[in-house]
Amino acid sequence: MQHTSYIELSKSALAKNIRYLKKRIGPEVKYVSVVKGNAYGHGIEEFVPIAEQIGVDYFAVFDTYEAERVHRVKRKTTKIMILGMIYNDQLEWAIENDISFYVFEMDRFHHTIQAAKKVQKKAKIHIEVETGLHRTGFERAEINEVISLINSNQEYLVIEGLCSHYAGAESIANHVRVQNQYDEFLRIRDIFQQHGITAHYEHTAASAAALTYPHTILDLVRFGIVQYGFWSRETRIYNLLTEDAKFKKDPLSRVLKWKSNVMSVKSVKAGKFISYGNSYLTSQNTNIATIPVGYFHGYRRSLSNNGFVLIKGRKAPIIGTVNMNMLTVNVTSIPSVIKGDEVVIIGEQGKQKITIASFCETANLVNYELLARIPSQIPRYIVD
Repeated sequence: MQHTSYIELSKSALAKNIRYLKKRIGPEVKYVSVVKGNAYGHGIEEFVPIAEQIGVDYFAVFDTYEAERVHRVKRKTTKIMILGMIYNDQLEWAIENDISFYVFEMDRFHHTIQAAKKVQKKAKIHIEVETGLHRTGFERAEINEVISLINSNQEYLVIEGLCSHYAGAESIANHVRVQNQYDEFLRIRDIFQQHGITAHYEHTAASAAALTYPHTILDLVRFGIVQYGFWSRETRIYNLLTEDAKFKKDPLSRVLKWKSNVMSVKSVKAGKFISYGNSYLTSQNTNIATIPVGYFHGYRRSLSNNGFVLIKGRKAPIIGTVNMNMLTVNVTSIPSVIKGDEVVIIGEQGKQKITIASFCETANLVNYELLARIPSQIPRYIVD
């Protein structure tokens, strides 16, 4: 059965983005694709295979549910890293399937060792240390205990990574905080090395840090939002201005487009309210088109009388309240709109485009939030 809207994922746009990002970090640094949040709304099952075709062989997820989804569609040699949640009874599954995962508190560490002993296989772990984000990570006072556990259980552990995550790298206002975190990571790294413990990868940088603070690029970079073609605003501004970037136009292309079709068209006389309530009153005879997309599909109700879509290469403003499954747009100035016409919700049509940035500003969202809220049941299709 056909869904009321669909997502298109551009393989060529993704290839362009990955080439650019790999160039920025250099050939010696490992590229890890972060696909948490259903690949930032792009769809794990659709995104992972096309990223593999482009040369990505390491993916990061938030939890074991996402890890299992990647595991089902990935190539045999592709690696998975879990950044966040694993229930203790799922540790054995991760270890048996060679999935690496963060260890950032003692309970998980002890249960990891127990699980590795039970399945008689080494656990591949990333030791996350606290450097200033104050979310997850071993505190400085815990490092000696961590080192002791590693040294006394070497036959059950592979130290895949030593890592941390920056608080606020997307904002230049956090420059001092980011630098302090970087310095703290190096101090803790030195403690591990003094005790003979060296990780296969040292990594602290995600998208914003790698592109704004290049000295934070170590052995591995976890690229999330930027690989899909989206910047945080300050990161983009910095990269347009810095001499190191050397580009004058945006080098990234948006991978995702969201489309639907006109469900019906009708004429409404002047002086009539459109849709529920009385938020929009026609001031003249008005042609409206109904689109089968609403807040159930992730289209924010706050865009009522505020957002727009593209039809026939022109902007059609939303009028009336966005419903659960429908929205109405004014097509009076767009000639010959008929049932079945293509509707672009996010993306380009003709010379017009609706970007995630403009969509987010109107809906008062950050691009991460809007993308992640696109329901997983909307079908995703791969296009060139």
